[in-house]
Amino acid sequence: MKKIFLAIIVLCFLACTVWARDDQKKTTTKTPPVKKTQPASSQQSKKSPQPENVAPYKTFIVVEAETGVAVEGENIHEKCPPASITKLMLAAVILDKLEAGQIKLDDRVTVSPDASAMGGSQVFLAPGESFSLDEMMRAVMVASANDAAYAVAEFAAGSRDAFVDLMNKKAETLNMVDSKFYTMHGLPPSEGQEPDISSAHDLALLARELVRHPQLLAWTSLKTEPFRNGTLVMRNHNNLMIRFSGMDGLKTGFYREAGYSIVATAKRNDLRFVAVVMGSPAAKTRDGIVDEKLKKAFAQFEVVSVVKKGDTIDKDIALPDGKQKTLKPVAAAGFSWPVARDRKKLLTKEVVTPEKVDGEIKQGQKMGEMIIRFNNEVVGTVELISPVNVPKRGFFSRIFG
Repeated sequence: MKKIFLAIIVLCFLACTVWARDDQKKTTTKTPPVKKTQPASSQQSKKSPQPENVAPYKTFIVVEAETGVAVEGENIHEKCPPASITKLMLAAVILDKLEAGQIKLDDRVTVSPDASAMGGSQVFLAPGESFSLDEMMRAVMVASANDAAYAVAEFAAGSRDAFVDLMNKKAETLNMVDSKFYTMHGLPPSEGQEPDISSAHDLALLARELVRHPQLLAWTSLKTEPFRNGTLVMRNHNNLMIRFSGMDGLKTGFYREAGYSIVATAKRNDLRFVAVVMGSPAAKTRDGIVDEKLKKAFAQFEVVSVVKKGDTIDKDIALPDGKQKTLKPVAAAGFSWPVARDRKKLLTKEVVTPEKVDGEIKQGQKMGEMIIRFNNEVVGTVELISPVNVPKRGFFSRIFG
């Protein structure tokens, strides 16, 4: 009996062990493999993917500033809102008035309630505050201050509408055929209003006009500038001013519907280029395009001096009546032309003068001209003149000389 009883106990123990193992298999789950955590930037990009195949711009152009020769461009007449770049046209009108003596940089500009109410970029002008025109233009050009732009327009023309009329007249004189301005600041239009419109082609024309004025470049080349006795430090919105060698202007612009735009200019040695990019999806994209295009232009082009003012032309002109028998003319003006380094041979000059000139010769008298061609197309002419007076010889000297 004892043996039977012990056998039963052993069988029960074995059965319990098997059940316990089987139960453990049913309740135990495998630990899943550990996934590597993605970097925060990668996780963010998955949540907010960047749109693919987005054009880096709507339109762009690169021109040499002195001649207006277009180095590169695409969709140059496409009409786009310039946003705050509109303020460059405000500057053009102000510079005209300064040159005409109608206003002065130290004139005081008093802020109206309408000016102080302008939103967007601003220097927080209060009604009744007064600043010099120079201070206000620095606020417009450096901080892109809409309140300052409004105040300047009222000061210069009496009202915003009168000033906008002057802007459009200036655009006509510059042959800006794609442009129409409705504001002096470039803010997005309110319901029922029209947006300011321009093109890369037109803004390049405007920029070429502006870079002739040292005062304009003095404003736009400022990286930072104090305002209101230093209580506010204005910072230039053009980030390329910091990192692109030779850049000294001009203006950026942005609002959502317009995209990111810029009119930029840089000078290295005797060569200045203007680049316009409009409608980029991001500021970095816009700035990167300008950086690339300007570097390419400076690397590939140079300004060739065809002739300098006062250069003597090695061609004799006979003077039958003069005390001097022959004369070599000189250039009345200089002429330079931007050209790709590998195409310089296509730039030619032709001297056209008469074989002789009768009578007395006056200093500065036209004696012919130099015709400059690029790829057989005329790109300029320079008058050739007499460098001296050459009196007529006396009667007997002419007969027997």
